[in-house]
Amino acid sequence: MIVTFNHTIYMTMRHLRSLARQPWYIAFSLMQPIIYLLLFGALFQKVAELPGFGAGSYITFLTPGVVIMSALFGAGWTGMAIVNDLDRGVLDRFLVTPASRVALIAGRLVQVAVVTVIQSSIIVGLGLIVGARFAGGPLGVIALIVCAVLLGAPFAALSIGMSLLARKEESVIGAVNFVLLPLTFLSSVFMARSLMPAWMQTIARFNPVNWAVDAARSALASDADWGLVLTRIGLLLVLAIVCTWLSMRAFRTYQRSV
Repeated sequence: MIVTFNHTIYMTMRHLRSLARQPWYIAFSLMQPIIYLLLFGALFQKVAELPGFGAGSYITFLTPGVVIMSALFGAGWTGMAIVNDLDRGVLDRFLVTPASRVALIAGRLVQVAVVTVIQSSIIVGLGLIVGARFAGGPLGVIALIVCAVLLGAPFAALSIGMSLLARKEESVIGAVNFVLLPLTFLSSVFMARSLMPAWMQTIARFNPVNWAVDAARSALASDADWGLVLTRIGLLLVLAIVCTWLSMRAFRTYQRSV
């Protein structure tokens, strides 16, 4: 266990150092959520005046949604790094070392979690600058970031598993877009669920993205429903455990193939 932990920390630091050498990538990865926050926040600010919307300010409503969406897409593209490691033979070289096999997966997941915390903090700060107000205070913001991390973990694990099985960038790109875009728009990231069509509301009840968004918005409200928040966090945690297990199964399948 101690060896696995130490190897996980080592792999995490390796991935973070590699990411730090690409400052432009880090900047561009933040551009999409910033564009959504600024442009959508301005474009749809009058939506908050619709009867039944349930929020006084659209930017306050949108900011946690953008945080969750950023975590989702950032995690979803984790598999591309795995494909790159496979193409360069990096992963195969690790397999002939005493490196913990669990750490090879866990290191990626911890790196995604660290990046998610940093990006979420930046987006929250930008949201506050442009007018978002969170009555839930620091505790609500922490709950928001926890939800973002717990949503990112299962989708990062699934992305890794898919990459180990498909081993092609084109397949990963197609699958990621096929899954993440519908999940985003079948949730309340951009629109209150009460104003969505009935069939979309039904799907949203079983959508992990919506679990994270609902929990985050509730935690940030003045009258936070912590029962709902903790229930949704529990569901996301279970999903993360199941998806990590599936990712490890995919890794064992890859090991048997080399």
